[in-house]
Amino acid sequence: MSGSSGEVLLEVTGGVAVVTLNAPQRRNALTPAMAGELIATFDEVDARDDVGALVVRAEGRSFCAGGDVQTLTDAGRDPAAPDAYAGMGAIYDSFYRLGQVKAPTIAAVRGSAVGAGMNMLLAADLRIVARDARLICGFLKRGIHPGGGHFVLLSRLVGREAAAAMALFGEEVDGETAVRLGLAWETVDDDAVDARALELATRVAKDPALARTAVANFRKETGPPGVSWEIATQFERPAQMWSMRRPTP
Repeated sequence: MSGSSGEVLLEVTGGVAVVTLNAPQRRNALTPAMAGELIATFDEVDARDDVGALVVRAEGRSFCAGGDVQTLTDAGRDPAAPDAYAGMGAIYDSFYRLGQVKAPTIAAVRGSAVGAGMNMLLAADLRIVARDARLICGFLKRGIHPGGGHFVLLSRLVGREAAAAMALFGEEVDGETAVRLGLAWETVDDDAVDARALELATRVAKDPALARTAVANFRKETGPPGVSWEIATQFERPAQMWSMRRPTP
């Protein structure tokens, strides 16, 4: 990408876009500038009709340590100050934008994910997590109320009880527990996370048009918020009819 700092990388192969958080020196903590690059990258992915899946991964020992400490410190002085407000908004928008990517998305999670880093993985459609991953909400420990719709994102996967344990009472979750709670589809060894995520992404990316149509309705039906079975039927019917009338890929 032109004008990129190199903190967000994009590679597209075989219909799969791989977006890499590449600021390992600060454990991929999100600055407003990095968040802006993420948003621009997701826009670039959406502009390509040949992309049928997206994997978000990270370099280094952490998936994402949340919001950058300096950004949070600056915001803490005067959260309503225009620069601070816009900076935090950019961080919120980065993971919200991931949730709007037109193709199915997978988070390949190695190391720790904290705060906004949790929101980033929660925004994806599916998660593959390392066995020794550390999934930590962490907002209250920092003396900060959760942001970015954290309670909604977390509880839609793990339910109210586990969301309370993690977000309010500070419980930390590893890969095995994440799968048990429904927070991840699968847990594998650290060095196998990326390969497993790519395997799944490559499967759905074989038919990009169908993948994009299916995931759009998947999100509408499953939420947040979810919809009734009757409404889901109406969402699915035109998409299914479209898929049946196409030439078979």
